[in-house]
Amino acid sequence: MGRGKFKGKPTGRRQFSTPEEMVAGTSTRPRTFKQAEAEEIEEERSEGESEEESEEESEKRKGTQGIIEIENPNLVKPKTLKTRDVDIDKTTELSRREREEIEKQKAHERYMRLQEQGKTEQSRKDLDRLALIRQQRAEAARKREEEKAAKEQKKAEAQK
Repeated sequence: MGRGKFKGKPTGRRQFSTPEEMVAGTSTRPRTFKQAEAEEIEEERSEGESEEESEEESEKRKGTQGIIEIENPNLVKPKTLKTRDVDIDKTTELSRREREEIEKQKAHERYMRLQEQGKTEQSRKDLDRLALIRQQRAEAARKREEEKAAKEQKKAEAQK
């Protein structure tokens, strides 16, 4: 029989237990949630009884990790230090990137100071170029003044 475009799938149906089935214990519902809850309660009890067993459990590894010993420094978990164990006087070492970044900033500051004082090659070239431009502008202004004066003279002669 055609039901249209979409067909119902058997996995999508929900089955609810009736109160009678729950009391009788014949419910088709899986009891994995209650089992997981019971396991957690047992774990809490076992942790309280002995700490040595919990240490052994934490050292257990999955799969072949328990068989093969791996010397990977990236897998080492960082140890947490308590505040009383921390050495305040100890200076932290900078990483290579941080060190290079600080050196780069200092070199840039030093270069900028020298540039302001006019001691670098680039600043000397800039100052020479600036002096040349000033000289050209002064010459151009002088020419304009001379041309202006010459025009006024011609006008004055033409009016006479």
